[in-house]
Amino acid sequence: MAFESESPFDSLWQEYARVFRDWDDLTLARWLAQTLGQFAGRAWRSSHPLVGAYLLAAKIAHDRQIWFKRLATPPAAYAESPCCRAPFLPLLTRDVHNAGLICQHCSETLVPFDEIPGDLRGEIETWAKNYEPVHAVAHWDDRQRRRVGNYDDAYENAAKEAENFLHQLGRNLAPKFLETYAAVIWEDQDECLEVRPEDVPI
Repeated sequence: MAFESESPFDSLWQEYARVFRDWDDLTLARWLAQTLGQFAGRAWRSSHPLVGAYLLAAKIAHDRQIWFKRLATPPAAYAESPCCRAPFLPLLTRDVHNAGLICQHCSETLVPFDEIPGDLRGEIETWAKNYEPVHAVAHWDDRQRRRVGNYDDAYENAAKEAENFLHQLGRNLAPKFLETYAAVIWEDQDECLEVRPEDVPI
């Protein structure tokens, strides 16, 4: 996860995580289960502070194999993840077409793309394929940049389009996953295009 690296920002997240490291296994398990209860029935931004706190705790819980120990019972609405046996909490990202839905506990693929329910899979595939060339502007090589003349304008336009795509993801698409899953978290930023969560109103 992001806070494992050496940047000052990630060091700060390591400091934030210290409170969860100091908890015993039972306290940590109960807090995770209670927080999952708060998550249920909603599509959450990945940048939400409660989601950030949960992910810090979930990483520590995964390292300690908290869910294997069955110290607390998660809310009944959550199925068991096949990847790590933690409660089923998927992350929806712009890479969904290639990576599927990601497990928020172990970062493995939780639901391969071709196992997303049919009608929703079609909508997500269309969204992802349309977003892909927009995101790709951030990774253009020199030849591609020269071809458009003014790359700064192309980059700025792509960032504005990305805001619209992410708005559509959070407002229209992510909530549809609640018909199948207890809760879902959706990626509300595009670091490559410098689109921040506050740029994506819902």
